[in-house]
Amino acid sequence: MRNARTVLVIGGGAAGNAATILLRRAGFAVDLIEAKDDWNATAGSGITLQGNALRVLRELGVWDQVKASGFGFGSVGITAPDGTVLHVARDLRTGGDDLPATLGMQRPQLQQILIDAVRASGATVRLGTTAEILSQDTDGVSIRFSDGGEGRYDLVIAADGLASSTRAAIGIGDKPEPTGMAIWRIAAPRPAGVIRTDLAYGGPAYIAGYCPTSDTTLYAYVVEANRDRAAIPPETYADEMRRLASAYGGHWPEITAHITDPAKVNYTWFDRLLVEGAWHRGRVVLVGDAAHCCPPTLAQGAALSLEDAWVLTQLLAASQTWDDALFQAYCERRMARVRPVVEASVQLGQWQLDGVRDADVPGLMGRTMTMLRELP
Repeated sequence: MRNARTVLVIGGGAAGNAATILLRRAGFAVDLIEAKDDWNATAGSGITLQGNALRVLRELGVWDQVKASGFGFGSVGITAPDGTVLHVARDLRTGGDDLPATLGMQRPQLQQILIDAVRASGATVRLGTTAEILSQDTDGVSIRFSDGGEGRYDLVIAADGLASSTRAAIGIGDKPEPTGMAIWRIAAPRPAGVIRTDLAYGGPAYIAGYCPTSDTTLYAYVVEANRDRAAIPPETYADEMRRLASAYGGHWPEITAHITDPAKVNYTWFDRLLVEGAWHRGRVVLVGDAAHCCPPTLAQGAALSLEDAWVLTQLLAASQTWDDALFQAYCERRMARVRPVVEASVQLGQWQLDGVRDADVPGLMGRTMTMLRELP
């Protein structure tokens, strides 16, 4: 080991897995704990990864596996609800010219690739485990785990997601807020003609879209105003999504025919979160959705989380002093990147909610995505 310092990573999603891999590469001793017994290995349908996310995945050493598992493309189509293609725009290569502009893949496959990389890194992994008691002093953090164990660490990285209990435990009171929209998602077979993301605005939903995730699969989604989850019985999820999707033409009839199993349909509200002020307290620092979350209107949620892990671990590996100045530098560097993405993602959805017909959607998207071409 080149470094004797110890780090606890709380949460095994994109940010936590990435931080673990990079910290181990830098020579730190890393423990990762994840609340779910299955490490969320099967959760989710599909994910759209822009080039800036692919850039970090390449840094993690998993690009070859991601490329082989996913479906890369370089444009996005805008269609009428009946399926008529109105416009096709080239996507910006935000990860550089040597990476696809966009890649879709099945979320469980991405998670499994990251799980395998964490295992190979030599980190200690404890599943079905949470941090119940956290106390810190100027030198480090002491943890009491849910399984009764205890640990002492030089640093704790909170990557435990939107509902982060660690965020609350260290006295950061920011909480996610719903934006007014909700999304229905499902994985399905890919019609042969689907070679990119196509988006339809209008019809019974605000947005209806799909993204190819392999040579044989895609994930499809429809976005509507959020509804009380308790008023939608889970056994009706397929019926609800099929009702919305059946109004769309083009490739949608073939996709809709596969919306039959309610257990395979995911329903989620759009939320926003941006922790204002410092993203740390002492030796505990937030990354990923624990610090910020935006609706998927720009497909940047996972990308921002992966970038957080990359930037933080670069700073940790380059410094002998882990102090407030380092963690504040991390926050300020990331805030300059994250704030415009969160605000743009929320604005795009708000224009849909408000029915604004003359909104500068291409301009806002173009400005935001152009910024993401720069290194984080």
